[in-house]
Amino acid sequence: MSLLSDAMEACVMLHKITVDDEYGSETTQWVAGSSFQAAIVFDTSVQARVAQAQGVQNMYTITTPRIKTLEYHDVFRRESDGKIFRVTSDGDDKKTPPSAGLDMRQVTAEEFVPAGD
Repeated sequence: MSLLSDAMEACVMLHKITVDDEYGSETTQWVAGSSFQAAIVFDTSVQARVAQAQGVQNMYTITTPRIKTLEYHDVFRRESDGKIFRVTSDGDDKKTPPSAGLDMRQVTAEEFVPAGD
């Protein structure tokens, strides 16, 4: 085990769907999808603190194994506390090469409150 794998936590993808309600309208629901492991770290950089002071949501760095690619605006939930995140970068931009001993991808994310109808 490495420190990185020790930091990994259970997460689950969330998918937005719309369903007909009993009144002839539609409602938005978020349903659980596939599970994966991720290390989630709160961003305390100076740039993040300046952005937070200007009203930007709390920012996080999400690290996953290379096999799991998170894409821009993917939404997922950390199982330990139910906190929901939305990815704000592209998972193909920051990853280790296949020949590297360290197996990881990184994206940035923000706290997210899913809105329903």
